[in-house]
Amino acid sequence: MFKYLGGDRAIWVVVMLKALLSLLLVYSSIVTLAYKYQGGNTFYYVIKHGTFVLSGFAIIYLVHRINYRYLSKIAQFLVWLVIPLLLLTLVMGNNINNASRWLTIPIINQSFQTSDLAKIALIMYIARFLAVRNKSLDDFKGTFVPLMGVVAMVVGLILPANLSTALVLLMLSMMLMFMAGVSIKSLLSVIPVGLAGIFLVFAIYKVSPDTFPRFKTWEKRIERFGSDEPNPNGNYQADQAKIAIATGGAFGKGPGNSTQRNFLPSSFSDFIYSIVIEEYGFLGGMGVVFLYLILLYRSIKIVKKARGSFAANLVLGLSFGLVIQGMVNMMVNVNLLPVTGQTLPLVSMGGTSMWFTSIAIGIILSVSRTVEEEDQEVIEEKVEPKQKHGRKYVTA
Repeated sequence: MFKYLGGDRAIWVVVMLKALLSLLLVYSSIVTLAYKYQGGNTFYYVIKHGTFVLSGFAIIYLVHRINYRYLSKIAQFLVWLVIPLLLLTLVMGNNINNASRWLTIPIINQSFQTSDLAKIALIMYIARFLAVRNKSLDDFKGTFVPLMGVVAMVVGLILPANLSTALVLLMLSMMLMFMAGVSIKSLLSVIPVGLAGIFLVFAIYKVSPDTFPRFKTWEKRIERFGSDEPNPNGNYQADQAKIAIATGGAFGKGPGNSTQRNFLPSSFSDFIYSIVIEEYGFLGGMGVVFLYLILLYRSIKIVKKARGSFAANLVLGLSFGLVIQGMVNMMVNVNLLPVTGQTLPLVSMGGTSMWFTSIAIGIILSVSRTVEEEDQEVIEEKVEPKQKHGRKYVTA
């Protein structure tokens, strides 16, 4: 089967294992949602999720067949398309839990989070910008300031409705700049600007709470997370996740035997890692962590072989983005971070989020496939002259 698939085979295996695990976990954790909206018909959600998984595989395959160099041309336009989309989301987006994160695609009537598209677009833009300015990365005014201006616009438009995604994307952008060679002095200059921005948002919230309706939610989550005192109004999700993890033990209760799925909200998305540990135990939970580490390791191997800084920056940004999001989700589930709303890439139930994750994986595999093909061409060019020389020698 792998002979029809280009790129790193280990990454393909990781994607397939996660897809299989995702289907098993969604089927197990969807019970409450099925009884609430579909009269107990769990197959409705399994089939729906399976459709997104299969279409995700198709997206990965199609994207990985595209030469990644074409993405360099797309990147400079895509980010300027995303910025008005994010603004439109804040003004006219579907509001759920005081957060406007979704826009609806008119023809297929499918909603999607514009922040998912923004993450890919911004990483592509940064990768291209750093590649073009590769010889002037220390130029503060000519390189760092304009690049941070774009980052600030994208992150700032995501911030009001999705703090966790904004912070992760900002951290990822800074990390990518650092790995590309931007000076630490330039990066440290963001700290006072960031603190001033946080103070400004807090001041606006105090004067006009309706401007940032999600701020109160963030404030309560942080207070509950940092408090050691018993709280009767504590975080119900985190408490139920702790119970699921505590009862999982080393080997778990077995597939489909979760009990906390009946009490844990978002057990099929934000808190699906708790169900992993409850059903598959500590070993199963570590297995999921190991799969993300394999993805990161194989991506770094691709970076080392990549020709040109654009390819290297692109793979670094996308792979670190997926792994960081996964780690944040798992840390929330085991109560190492406050509740953020980050899903587990390639595992949590989701529609368009699965598609955007698949696009990111497809781009990584595109770089890998292109590098492999170019290496093969170099080998053939070296072998062919020897073969021709050998034929002439025999004829003579």
